Amino acid sequence: MSAMVELRSVHKSFGSLEVLRGLDLEVQTGEVTVILGPSGSGKSTLLRTINHLEKVDKGWISVDGALVGYRRSGDKLYELRERDVLKQRTRIGFVFQNFNLFPHLTVLENIVEAPVSALKRPRKEAVADAEALLARVGLADKADAYPKQLSGGQQQRVAIARALALEPKLLLFDEPTSALDPELVGEVLDVIKDLARQGTTMIVVTHEIGFAREVADTVVFMDDGLIVEQGAPGDVLDRPQHDRTRAFLSKVL
Repeated sequence: MSAMVELRSVHKSFGSLEVLRGLDLEVQTGEVTVILGPSGSGKSTLLRTINHLEKVDKGWISVDGALVGYRRSGDKLYELRERDVLKQRTRIGFVFQNFNLFPHLTVLENIVEAPVSALKRPRKEAVADAEALLARVGLADKADAYPKQLSGGQQQRVAIARALALEPKLLLFDEPTSALDPELVGEVLDVIKDLARQGTTMIVVTHEIGFAREVADTVVFMDDGLIVEQGAPGDVLDRPQHDRTRAFLSKVL
């Protein structure tokens, strides 16, 4: 299998705070990588560098064989124009913690917006696809509702459908259940599990250990801007090799 995502020696600082300290990571096509770690360990920043919402200071990232945010000429990297970065982002779906739906648009319009404006898809086709995606996430009856009329779990399922509307090669989830009431977490995780069964390549930052155990092909534990440990869920979660991993899991399990 070829790697869908490659990170090589990725560094990122905000001022004097070094948030990512030389990360190497590969995510294989069709696999689910779950990233665990304490708050402030760099998990969200890592995701944001993968779709170039944050520029890396050193190192490089590629998705589906193409450098993200840059082109290479000889030994040098040159930053792409914003237009080309936006085009790249259409291949990398991002589901945020707080849904980020457009409040003034209906559920259907939220999903149709990007395929029509970014991919220039015919509107009729985009609407048909959006309706199919809503059915897939169990919200076929909510097409004409506005975000504020939905529960948090329903809003997050709309956000997932919106990300899927661009037919991305890769889906990134940044703590997709952390803003939800506990009884709504399951309905969102069920949708992500379904995507995993269908072979969608995903990187999921989450605190849901049970989900990681059930769905992940690889679990990555991050702390202080470093990947401390990674491997199969059974190895990392049940037989952690590193003291920091053990200390973290003893608090959350």
